[in-house]
Formats: sequence, structure tokens, C-alpha cells
Amino acid sequence: MAEAAPASELLGGEEEGRNGLHKGRQEDQEHKMTLPTVSNYSIHETTNDSDNGKQEDRKTDSGIKLVTDVDQSNSRDRSHQPALDNMGWDKPLCDFSNFRANVCEMRGNIRIHPSGSSVMYMEPAGSMKDEQWKIKPYPRKGDELCLSHITEVTVQFSKVAPECTKYHDVPAVIFALTGYTGNLFHDFTDVLVPLFTTANEFNGEVQFLITDMAIWWTRKYAVVFEKLTKYPLIDFNKDNEVHCFKHTIVGLHAYMELTIDPLKAPHNYSMVDFNKFMRRTYSLPRDEVTSLGEVPKTKPRLLIISRQRTRMFLNLKEIVAMAEEIGYEVVVEEANVNSNVAHFANVVNSVDVMMGVHGAGLTNCVFLPHSAILIQIVPWGALDGICRVDFGYPAEQMGLRYKHYSIGVHESSLTDQYPLDHEIFKNPLAFHKNGFEFVRQTFMDTQNVRLDCNRFRPILLEALDQLNQ
Repeated sequence: MAEAAPASELLGGEEEGRNGLHKGRQEDQEHKMTLPTVSNYSIHETTNDSDNGKQEDRKTDSGIKLVTDVDQSNSRDRSHQPALDNMGWDKPLCDFSNFRANVCEMRGNIRIHPSGSSVMYMEPAGSMKDEQWKIKPYPRKGDELCLSHITEVTVQFSKVAPECTKYHDVPAVIFALTGYTGNLFHDFTDVLVPLFTTANEFNGEVQFLITDMAIWWTRKYAVVFEKLTKYPLIDFNKDNEVHCFKHTIVGLHAYMELTIDPLKAPHNYSMVDFNKFMRRTYSLPRDEVTSLGEVPKTKPRLLIISRQRTRMFLNLKEIVAMAEEIGYEVVVEEANVNSNVAHFANVVNSVDVMMGVHGAGLTNCVFLPHSAILIQIVPWGALDGICRVDFGYPAEQMGLRYKHYSIGVHESSLTDQYPLDHEIFKNPLAFHKNGFEFVRQTFMDTQNVRLDCNRFRPILLEALDQLNQ
């Protein structure tokens, strides 16, 4: 996968990659958990004070002490509890059935105590529930190396909890940042797409609590956070308050790489919605590609994503000359962790076609206008399945037109390292049995591309034809 993503289960070629995409959509319905949505819940709900019948905001002393949910001596605490308290929560607090991410969601009297790494659902008197879950709120389920750096949060039913020090009238979403963030692909597939899927329905009326905070990362994507929440971010690991909420989600809804499953996502969100959200967030001018015939004498713009360390185009000047000769206006840009997101978003949005060798830079396709064309150059090594799952299927789900070009042996720099009769050329799939890390080191980290312009030329001509339609 792009840079660091473990994908050993997808290394069996294109057909296995396709089957993997559908796996997440075909989970047994008996494991699917239907949870209440914001549409049947008022985030500004208040209750009447039992003493004077008036509605008013409540505050507590800053000191933390243990109290029981049925203790009526603290009327300020009880006056803020919603009607759901007396009903209890009749569903499991957490859903661990998704192959990609665990998510907990609950409504009622909820206490979040960051210094104790705990989320407590306060049960009414007489309840016999004794439910406890351990969750690491980062959507890389099963990746023990990644999750070893993520704070574990305990979610449980409880009758005893620290007293509230802060009340909130909006839902809470708790998620982690560390993981693989810092790689553009993982910034989106692990955080930004799942965060949009989980929080967009609240229209900014939601409080984010972030474990394993990365301040530089939140600054890099500040405009995205500003679109999703109206409230300052809370650093979960450094917070000493006891926060009281009526609705809390721990973890983020996530599916296959860089995709949203509209059959399972809240409000049937899709990647088309995410694509629109990104264009709106970065104030990008083009929503859709205009047919070339509608704008006479205008050349289609082609963006070539260049790389400087691995999977480089060794004959970039030749590729540019060929594209210009065909009729494209060519733009060359390098995408890396230091790239200015707003600048790159505007460049990408200005083009009709984007092409590049498989890698994190192709993630910028999220900024392309609808109906634009993405061309992915697949390195040698039986990597078609991985490449389609990482970018091919997501591009199509965004409403882009996708083209897939697998290089031949003669286009690979591996011919400079191995003789042509080596197993790496005769049976590259055999190398996949050694695991993804081995595949990455062999076919991704040490390979560059010398594109055969005569062989690749028809792909650019086909894209031109599509732009004229």
C-alpha cells in the first residue's frame, strides 16, 4: 500500500484485491448494529430543575470526587441528566464486528475521564449490566505494531464515577492521531475520511477529544477541523477534567482503504460527498470537468506527480514532451509531507487529468473536480490488486474516471539489479508469500520507472477522447 500500510491480505493480485473490496460490504447482517442518529436527538435538550421548575445552565465545583448516579444530594448534577438516564441503554456499548475499526456509541448520562482513560455510561439503580470494552480508537484493527502506539480507552457501564466538572450540550467524538499519520495516504484513509464519515452529520456541533495528539498535524489540517467542529480540540492525554455528555462516539467509522461504504455509513455518506466536502473546505473553484468542446482552443491540463526518492520517473522530460506533443498543457509537482495542502489542492483542482506512480501522492485525487481522470502507474511486482484497492476503486467511488497502467519488465529499473531470467521477473507473485514488508522493500522502495512513451501514449489519447465527450 501507499508507503506504510500493511496489506498482506491483498497481495494475491488484482482478483483478490477486488474480492477484498467487497468483503467489507458483505458482512453478515446479524452482526450489524443499528444505532440512534442525531435526527432523533436534540443536542440542546435540557431538563426541569426539581426545586423551582426553571431551566438553567449548571456548573459544578472543580474538585473531583466519587459520587453514585443515584445520589440525590447533588441536585446540580442530576438536573443536567437527560431523560434517557431512567431508560438505560438497551444495546451493547460497542460494535467490534467491523474488520477495519471498532466503534463505541452511546446516549444518556456519560462521563469521560481522560486522566483515567475511561468513558463511563451511568446506569440507573437496579441495573445488572456489567459491560466493559477496551478500544484503541484508530482504524487499523489487527495492526498490532501500529496500535501499540495508541492509547487504550476503557468503555463501560458504571454506577460510580468521578463528579462532572464540565458539561457539554453537543456530542463527543474520541479518536487517535498517532498511528501512521504523517504519510498523506494515511492522513486521509486513517483519519480524515473516517472523521468526515463519523462527524459530518453534526454540522459542527460536536466536540473532538483526541488521544495521542499531534499538534503539528492538527495545524496542517486546521481548515478541515474548522469545517467539522465549532469547538476547540481537547487533548485527551493532557486533560484532567471530567466531561459529561449525552451522546458519545469512541472510534471512527472506517471501511476499505480511502472509501466510504454508503450502505453502512451514517446518512449513506459516500466518497462523492467527501470529494465535495474537500472542495468546499479548501474553497476550490472547479466542481466538475468541462468538456473540451465547450471551451474552444483550451488545452486540457495534465498534472504529473513526481517523486524524488523511490518510484521516480527516470525519463520525466521525455514524458512531458510526449504529452505536450499530443496536446496537453503539462504541470509537474512533487507531493510530500511538507507540501502546503491548500496550494497543492488548488493545483490538483485546476487540472483535468492527474497521473503518477503508485504512492501517497495520488491521494491528492480527493481535490480533483468530478469526472476528472486519474491514471495510476503500477510498478513491476504483481501489485495490481494493491494499487486498485488503494486508489482505483476509491477514485471511481469519488466520481472520477480511472485508468490503470501496469509497466512491463523493460520499464522497470529492477532490470539494472537483476538478470532478466531472475525469478523476480518470471514469477513476481511468489515473492508475496514473504509478507508485505518484503514486497514493499523489493518492489516499491528500490524500484523506479522508465516509462515506455510509445506504449503509454494510447492511455493519454484515450483520456483526451473522454474529455471531449
